[in-house]
Amino acid sequence: AGLRSYAASRDLGFAAVTGGLAQAHVNRRAKPFNAKDVSIPHFHDVLFHMVYVLKGHAKCEFEGHGVCEVREGSCWIQPPGIKHVILDYSDDYEILEVILPAQYDTFNIDKMPENKG
Repeated sequence: AGLRSYAASRDLGFAAVTGGLAQAHVNRRAKPFNAKDVSIPHFHDVLFHMVYVLKGHAKCEFEGHGVCEVREGSCWIQPPGIKHVILDYSDDYEILEVILPAQYDTFNIDKMPENKG
């Protein structure tokens, strides 16, 4: 089971032991990249979101920062509400995510804002 149709997630149990303060999971891509299913610009209503790439690589776009490539060993904190989209990933892409709070909403947007910089 996963958070998304194209991913398999393993919950690490943080929500239960923190009373819903935080969640952590390992998210592995279960299917090859398919832009129609994956490349949907969105943002998360969170207080904190840390991502660490365990395996593989991906190409992402972040509001205000443009397109970037992340690979094994990359780590970043996504600011609350930052608009982003996954543009591509390798078949072995696997990440560790830590998110506060454990329950949050994700909002799809029509398109990415223009990145000026």
